[in-house]
Amino acid sequence: EVRLVESGGGEVQPGESLRLSCAATGFSFGDYAIGWFRQAPGKEREEISWISYVDSRTHYSDSVKGRFKMSGDATDNTVYLQMNSLKPEDTALYYCAADLNPYRLSEGNAHYWGQGTQVTVSS
Repeated sequence: EVRLVESGGGEVQPGESLRLSCAATGFSFGDYAIGWFRQAPGKEREEISWISYVDSRTHYSDSVKGRFKMSGDATDNTVYLQMNSLKPEDTALYYCAADLNPYRLSEGNAHYWGQGTQVTVSS
């Protein structure tokens, strides 16, 4: 059974940091692109970053570039999203997703999705 499980969410104050994890079972990262998305109440789901384990390409949206960083080793099937300098507008449900095609992933049409972990940034 394929599963993606996110963890690490929580409530922090503006300027603080969080690290999210996405652990996968049932498939190997090595052939996939893995991405992070988020959805705030009343807003559309937003792609924020992805990494292709096929050719090591990475992508970050302008809204998180310079503050968030993906990392992870394909051998342990876990990716991380280090989120620094968090802002109230980063409050959302964060999902990880996986697909063989990074462009399909970035368009929000990934084959596999996790259930999400809530991040709340509030003073």
